[in-house]
Amino acid sequence: MTLRVVIVPVTPFQQNCSLAICAATRQAAVIDPGGDIDALLAQVEKQRVTVAKILLTHGHIDHCGGTAELRRRLGVPVEGPQVEDRFWIDQLPSQGRMFGFPPLEAFTPDRWLEGGDTVRFGAVEMAVRHCPGHTPGHVVFFHAGERLAFVGDVLFQGSIGRTDFPRGDFDTLVRSITTQLWTLGDEVTFIPGHGPVSTFGAERRTNPFVGDATLDRL
Repeated sequence: MTLRVVIVPVTPFQQNCSLAICAATRQAAVIDPGGDIDALLAQVEKQRVTVAKILLTHGHIDHCGGTAELRRRLGVPVEGPQVEDRFWIDQLPSQGRMFGFPPLEAFTPDRWLEGGDTVRFGAVEMAVRHCPGHTPGHVVFFHAGERLAFVGDVLFQGSIGRTDFPRGDFDTLVRSITTQLWTLGDEVTFIPGHGPVSTFGAERRTNPFVGDATLDRL
């Protein structure tokens, strides 16, 4: 196993923040630090790893609200999401007040990502896929060796991401799932932004929104 993952639910939205760990080097990436930074850092210490970077799937508050603080405390770069989510990140201070979060800061990632890019930490390399629909700049991280994907709020066990937010679009989200996720293979396990892990194959068989039987009827 080259990649090990510890999931830390954070914020009142119980968002799945992932601590992705390179087994060979003990370097790690924090994926989607929405908040509860002290809890995340406690897990980093418990796992005895060194965080090399922060990776973001998209710009919603529960996925990136703690990014500025974590970057400042660790001194590591931020990569992602795709630049079309800039408007969400710019709203973090007002969104934080709206949802009762501690004061939040907007930020600019050190690197905006595009589909076809790769991200690296330690000996781990993951492919980036642009999967708009939930947000316009949403990206997914895929580790081919472990057949593992970090999909944010694109897909859930038994459901899909909401599309009623600004610049969300249902048809675009379904197209992202069928062309960017299903093509990776049914055996791929995915970690969603909320709830339990699943596989693409299980969702193709049973998901009422994007399962094969549902899409065949459209």
